[in-house]
Amino acid sequence: MHLQERIAQAIKDVPDFPKPGILFKDINPIFQDADLCDAIVREIALQIKASGADVVCGIESRGFFFGLSAAIAAGKPFVPIRKSGKLPGDVVAQHYNLEYGTATIEIQSGSIPTGCRVFLHDDLLATGGTAKAAIELIRQQGAEVVATSFLVNLAALPGATVLDTLQVKANWLIEF
Repeated sequence: MHLQERIAQAIKDVPDFPKPGILFKDINPIFQDADLCDAIVREIALQIKASGADVVCGIESRGFFFGLSAAIAAGKPFVPIRKSGKLPGDVVAQHYNLEYGTATIEIQSGSIPTGCRVFLHDDLLATGGTAKAAIELIRQQGAEVVATSFLVNLAALPGATVLDTLQVKANWLIEF
């Protein structure tokens, strides 16, 4: 069975979460299958190597699950992008709009050297708001986002278009 089929079988739909009308894609069942997790990490690590990235960034929190492991497998350092107030020391913040409110993400100042090539990973691409904010945050550090990776792309939502307008390559393992 192909990797995409294995992922599709593992992901569970949760209706009306986190609010009515949303069909949530629950990736937690994937973590019950160590072989599937290993295959996902290996695939993302190949994407990292192919991108020519110097650093991998992962977006809190579900972007950490595979982002860190894939960075290690690709032999690259990992930099977390976290929700406001979760990182010590000097941080740089980016505010953005969500479909149901606003949010802020942060990165530690100096954690990405100027001129660095960055591979950005998160679990799911939907509206593209969080990914766009992370890309803007990375660019503020003087770095270039050379590619993004997502476990899931929700094709009915505009995330891929948002990344295209930012001229950033988007990769995903499965699309719903």
